[in-house]
Parts: sequence; C-alpha cells; structure tokens
Amino acid sequence: MRSITTLVLAATSVLALSACGSSGGGAGGARDYVTAVGSSTVYPFATSVAEDFARSTGSKSPVIESTGTGAGMELFCAGVGFDFPDVEDASRRMKKSEFDKCEANGVKGIMEIQVGIDGIAFAEAKKGPGMQLTPTDLYKALAANPFGQPNKAQTWKDVNPALPDMPILVYGPPSTSGTRDALKELILEAGCLSDPAMKALKDSDKEKFEATCHQIREDGPYVDAGENDNLIVQKLSQNPKAIGIFGFSYLEENADVLNGVPLSGVKPTYESISNFSYPGARPLYIYVKKQHLAPVKGLKAYIDAWPKAWGPDGILKKKGMVISPDDVRAKSAKIIAEGTVLDPSVLK
Repeated sequence: MRSITTLVLAATSVLALSACGSSGGGAGGARDYVTAVGSSTVYPFATSVAEDFARSTGSKSPVIESTGTGAGMELFCAGVGFDFPDVEDASRRMKKSEFDKCEANGVKGIMEIQVGIDGIAFAEAKKGPGMQLTPTDLYKALAANPFGQPNKAQTWKDVNPALPDMPILVYGPPSTSGTRDALKELILEAGCLSDPAMKALKDSDKEKFEATCHQIREDGPYVDAGENDNLIVQKLSQNPKAIGIFGFSYLEENADVLNGVPLSGVKPTYESISNFSYPGARPLYIYVKKQHLAPVKGLKAYIDAWPKAWGPDGILKKKGMVISPDDVRAKSAKIIAEGTVLDPSVLK
C-alpha cells in the first residue's frame, strides 16, 4: 500500500510540474537532469559533487550555473516546474524576504542543508605590500559614507596612518553575490560598529544604519569584478598593489601566486575558518525544492551524494572546502534522509 501511495504522489507531482513548466526538455516537457543556480563560491563544490554523481551513477550530470547567491535566489523562488531550478547554492543563509517570495510563487517545502564552511578571503599578490587590515580599516576604505560622512579616502594611509601610502584598489564581488552580502554583514558592519553612535543607530533607525554601514562606495576604489572569482586572481597577479575578495577555496587553490591578508591579526587558513576565529568565516548552504524530489530524475540521488562528499575524507575537502563539525554534518545528513523542511522562523 505504501509503495502504491508513493507512486501516486510521484505521478501527481510530475503532472503538477508539467503543468507549471513545459520547456525544460524531454518528453512532455519533463527534464531528465538536475539544475542548480547560485553562489560562485559554492559553484566549484557543487560541480565536483555533480561530476562525481554522474560518474558513479551513469546519470546525466546536473547543470550548475554560477549566478551569484542573490540572483540565484530570484530564479529559485520564481516558481515550481521544470522551467525552474531544483537547487540553490548559497554562500549565505536565505533571507526571510526570499522565503516569502518562494511561498508566494508556490514553492512550498524548502530543504536547507549546510554543506560546509567558507571564509571571505582578502588576498594580495605574492609581491604585494604585506597588508594587515582590520574590519574598521576596510569599512573606512570601502563604505560609501563611513560613520555618516562621504568617503574621501583615496589611499590606505588616509584610512589608517599605519598603512601604506598607496591607492585603495579592491576587486570584489557584485551586488548579486552572497560573498558581497557576507562582506557587508561580517566585515563592514563590524567596522561600522566600532563607533558607539552606530551601535545606537542600529537600535533607533535600522534603515539608516544599513545605508551607513553596508553601502559600498561606487567612486572607483572598489571595483565590481563580477561573478568570476578566477578573474580577480588574474587581476591581482597583474597589479601587486591591489587587494581581492573571494571565497577561501580560491585563495587556497592559488596559494602559489597569492597571499592571504590577515584580518585583526588572523590569517585566512583552514584552521582559523573552521573554528571561526577568522572574522570572515561563514557557513555554505544548498536549498532544495522538496516538490521537485520525486518528479525530477536524479535529484534525490544528487542530494544524497552530498554527505558522501563533505566529510573529512570526501572530495570537497580536496577542493578547498572547510569541513563542518561532526554535529553539523550529522544534522544536515538527517535533513536529507528525512526530507525535513526549513522553518522560516529562523530566518531574518
């Protein structure tokens, strides 16, 4: 009886998805492969799991797109059906506003799975000046209106007399990126809150606080380098006086040409990120539409492949992912096994 019920539910889901989207390829509009969008930081990890999944099962490899976390959330939450992504890769947690948009568009039952840890790495070329920065230095250098005043700093010495008399040039992620969100929330906000008046502003006027503490300048010192983090690595090699911002795995992968820039005296390393002593450490996630698990061929098996990949001996550590603690990995594996959906009350 149980197997018959399962088949009926699966068939119903296929019909529902076919009605929602009919240009995904395959017979009757059905899609016989998994699609994922989202974070450029998670992209190499998701691609590794996809390739290993295809190799070990003989299934079609999932199609992974690097759109940035924010842009990926837009696509993921746009609807249910074969025309919409099955998975969202994210370098930050889903926002409550994004969850609400998913709900409004019929996306019901989202699984949130933490797959590892990453750090927002600040890096310079091997021949760089050996920068040592703090969140306050970065806030004063990159904020549009640090502490409520227009940013006139042009050199690092303008920011902090102890820093080099060298033009501020930082290549970083675009507004669609989860790395950009984490930069604002983990680094710039911490620098902003070094001023007691900003702490008071956070309680009294949240909108003004976010504009003051999170808005990044657009007059030249910060350069939006797009979602291709490898391009930032190339630019740093070409300009030893520049600083780049990207996920830790890109720093580790290019350790022969780059140095990590310490924040508050802590270097971005595997250990400092895993114990969260590095200020830019952050969890990485994938979000899965539970409605797609039965009708989309290979989706359940692809999600099941993640726990095999994210352990201490898995393929993701070799790719530069910082492995989550045992309890976090166990919780995530349980979510996958039991199909547990996200409780929106934990979102901001």
